Amino acid sequence: MPLALVALAVTAFAIGTTEFTAMGLLPQIAHGLGVDEPRAGWLISMYALGVVIGAPLLTAAAAKLPRKAVLVGLVGLFTLGNLLCALAPNFAFLAAARLITGLPHGAFFGAGAVAAAELVAPHLRARAVSVMFSGLTVANIVGVPAATLLGQRLGWRAAMLVVVVIGLLGALAVARLVPQLPSHPGAGIRSELRTFRSGQLWLALGTVVFGCAGLFSCYTYITPTLTHVSGFADGSVTLILALFGVGMTLGNAIGGYAADRALRPSICAAFLAMAAALALFAVTAHARWSAAVTVVLIGTAGFATVPTVQTLVIQKARKAPTLASATVQGAFNAANALGAWLSSVALGAGLGWTSPTLVGAGLSLLGFVIAVASWAVDRRTPVAVADRLAVAVAVEERAVAV
Repeated sequence: MPLALVALAVTAFAIGTTEFTAMGLLPQIAHGLGVDEPRAGWLISMYALGVVIGAPLLTAAAAKLPRKAVLVGLVGLFTLGNLLCALAPNFAFLAAARLITGLPHGAFFGAGAVAAAELVAPHLRARAVSVMFSGLTVANIVGVPAATLLGQRLGWRAAMLVVVVIGLLGALAVARLVPQLPSHPGAGIRSELRTFRSGQLWLALGTVVFGCAGLFSCYTYITPTLTHVSGFADGSVTLILALFGVGMTLGNAIGGYAADRALRPSICAAFLAMAAALALFAVTAHARWSAAVTVVLIGTAGFATVPTVQTLVIQKARKAPTLASATVQGAFNAANALGAWLSSVALGAGLGWTSPTLVGAGLSLLGFVIAVASWAVDRRTPVAVADRLAVAVAVEERAVAV
């Protein structure tokens, strides 16, 4: 794998650390700025709003620019946003800074995934995408716990300044290691938007929204589930969440490898496995050891979906993939909102702390059904047949060359 993928992974690590550390430091931020914790929670929503707004707008605006320059610019904007967060004099300024920080998130992962896929041979594309996203998963094992601990000891501003340093390192690594990647021929807002005429693309995005909502349905309320149902102390939850990050890292690697061998079956298998793991958690959550094991399984199955669906979207929008790839990040945020809302409804109805994981199992099963339906449609599409013939020819040519 080229070193350029490491540069992309470093930046993904910084973005993942920024996105999730704020959740763990909300009490410190609220106290430091003189607001209550529910109001401080708006900072999470502001970041998500930035992702949803920035993904299509920044991607469309940069459609005709060289991708390396775009990547460096997005990392620069992200780093600037974090610096503004660290220097925020009041809550309103911090909320605006969080919005700015979220703007390049979707656009970076969209452009980065396309760049990663183009840096390697066609049969290694899903694994290349998974290498980039490994930075996001490792952030949940190392970056988020470390930044949270630092913020608790030295203040939340110190944690954000550390992310600024990591962002600068990511920008330098991208500028140094990523080769020049010209824009696609005919790239522009019209060609990018034309890709959304594809029914297959919408099915892929629907799979993400409903299927991945299952993961977020469980994850949103995993801390109270672990404390109220499993019996973990508050201080032990951080370790269990790190185990979830380990599962995410394993799933990301497994998903990338499997997708390069059989993309459609890998997507269906990942969502079915996630539904099974979430349903199992409703039972295993009642004992600490089994809850810990199942959390790893949920993380593994849940993040095995990421490189697979990202690769599918790039494949279906191959003539102008950047905007479609960035839109996947918006779909993940929509999944986050949908899963959290449905779980809150279940909890509000008095169904208990295991209800979010059962809601998640149902949503993941729905994602599996959509993935199977999409596969069935794909097999009857003439373009899909032509794509398979092209792949077969390419494989034969590589064999002859060897």
